[in-house]
Amino acid sequence: MPDANLHVYASAAEAARACAVRAAELLTKRLSEAESVTFAISGGSTPALMFGVLATCRVEWKRVHLFQVDERRVAPDDARSNYRLAHAELITPAGIPSENVHRIRGELSAEEAAIRYVAEIRRFFRTPPGVAPVFDIVHRGMGGESHTASLFPGEPLIGDSTGIAAAVTVPVAPHERVTLLPGPLAAARHTLMLLAGGDKAEALHQVLTRKYEPFHMPAQIGTYGNAKAEWYVDSAAAALMPRS
Repeated sequence: MPDANLHVYASAAEAARACAVRAAELLTKRLSEAESVTFAISGGSTPALMFGVLATCRVEWKRVHLFQVDERRVAPDDARSNYRLAHAELITPAGIPSENVHRIRGELSAEEAAIRYVAEIRRFFRTPPGVAPVFDIVHRGMGGESHTASLFPGEPLIGDSTGIAAAVTVPVAPHERVTLLPGPLAAARHTLMLLAGGDKAEALHQVLTRKYEPFHMPAQIGTYGNAKAEWYVDSAAAALMPRS
């Protein structure tokens, strides 16, 4: 991974702000080329900081179609819902039309929610079976064990290069989730990785410096050797990275 793709900031808030500004730049650029833009987002405390900034950016939000990278099997008004966070911090403040929001229905069984989400994505992108949809921008995070989306180390579906989304059972609660699969994650035109905290330092170092082993380091999916993948991290997360 080229160091040029790793952007380090003093705090989580600064990393989130920089990531938001970059997302707004990419959204606006794509809207100068196409009628609409597709943006898949993740949840979490650091993304909440990003959403707050992003909602204030001058983007033609009525032309943005918002998707979810993953979701927990919880109701949309549950405090653990990624959709609830996005609705409160980005969708409502930015004024994204409800018809442009393509959410994972966490109130259903994970299997049914995955089936419906795949069908909705196929309808929108008009992709035939076996062809990955190409999101314009995918925003992701990374856990301390290098999971990304809801793909944790050892997950068999990491080897699935043709599926779009699926139900998974993960080692941390809530255990039942729906996640995008490696195909669409790798196919994205741009990937923005946002993370913060010293608990991510070892994983970040391994993901960026070791050979490609996505079953052990899922965060390498769609980022390894990809010039269109950018990392926005705080100094604590980058503590083990070589100084340039």
